[in-house]
Amino acid sequence: MAMQALPSQRFIRKTELGPNEYRKRFRQIDDDIIAAITSPEADKVTPLMSKIYLRLTNAPDNYWERQGVLRFEAQVREGKHLKAWAVLCEVLSVSSATANKALTWMHKEGIIGYFSGKNGVGMRIFLNRAISSIGIRPVPGGKKILDFSRASSGEARASQNETAFNDTFGNLENLDLNKNTGAPKDGADNNHRDKISSNESSARAQDKPVPTTAPKVEYSPMQEHALPSVDEIIRRLKVELEPVLRTAAVQAAAREHERTREWLENRGLPKAARVAQREAFNVLRQHGVIKDSGRRARTELMVGQHNHAPYKPRPLTPDEIKEVAEICVAMLEGRGQAIDVTLAEMSAGAGGYVLAEDAPKARELAESLARQRSRKE
Repeated sequence: MAMQALPSQRFIRKTELGPNEYRKRFRQIDDDIIAAITSPEADKVTPLMSKIYLRLTNAPDNYWERQGVLRFEAQVREGKHLKAWAVLCEVLSVSSATANKALTWMHKEGIIGYFSGKNGVGMRIFLNRAISSIGIRPVPGGKKILDFSRASSGEARASQNETAFNDTFGNLENLDLNKNTGAPKDGADNNHRDKISSNESSARAQDKPVPTTAPKVEYSPMQEHALPSVDEIIRRLKVELEPVLRTAAVQAAAREHERTREWLENRGLPKAARVAQREAFNVLRQHGVIKDSGRRARTELMVGQHNHAPYKPRPLTPDEIKEVAEICVAMLEGRGQAIDVTLAEMSAGAGGYVLAEDAPKARELAESLARQRSRKE
């Protein structure tokens, strides 16, 4: 039988800390804020008001911009763009309407501050303080000795935190550094019975070895803030940079897509439409449906070369009317040319082959084809 590990204990039956214990991983909430978010007015807005505020104060570390300020940005998950408001609702574990009502009420009461920017800046929520929870320390009066900042413990000769005159301004070559004046280290000596001569004090000083380096002062880990580890720095950079890089990639892909679409609409499709139109007219000329008006005009000017009668348009068959309608739709989709303009260019009055009685039939059929294609798209 395999042994299972006991679950780790989260709580201890203890109300006070020991002399060697201190509090960590806890957050302070002002009394007035607790009274406000648990008041009957807050319950009328939503019974989840206190839970929403606690979830704000207990948000994950990657949403904290600095102390008391939360920042929510848009994210890209599984190829889908998730807005900053959706990320906030996910952290609060409530619906969008409930979150809107609760945040609006807390912002109106001054419990939180709310700012929503544009262009991917995201949203910031400021956790305000109650006025009654802020105390003012009295200014110390009559203090003769000023506070000095702690000196650094590094290898440098001096730093900005140390007092000035760390070295003498005299000539080091002409100074006798081994000479001891016999002056007491802790100020003037008022006890005449314990006084000794300067010769005895200098002799005692010569017997004792002079330390070459000053002893380093060791500080407890609680006096300084520990630097984050490399893994923590990488995690923070990933949290900050990954949404920005993904957003930039999505924007670059959208710009490239828009550029390709513009090229197709302005250059690609018009060129393809012109080629299709030219080939269609060539096929119609080969089958004798239309004649080359320019070539006919040049031929008529030549004396003795007019051997054929001028072309006379004839009523179109249903198949030919359908072909005319398809040409009109192709010109409409490729170049944006209206159906009536295309029919006018192909009319018998302009030298084409479409009679006046066939034009309404072709127009009606072309409009029907255009509507069908627009529905499919």
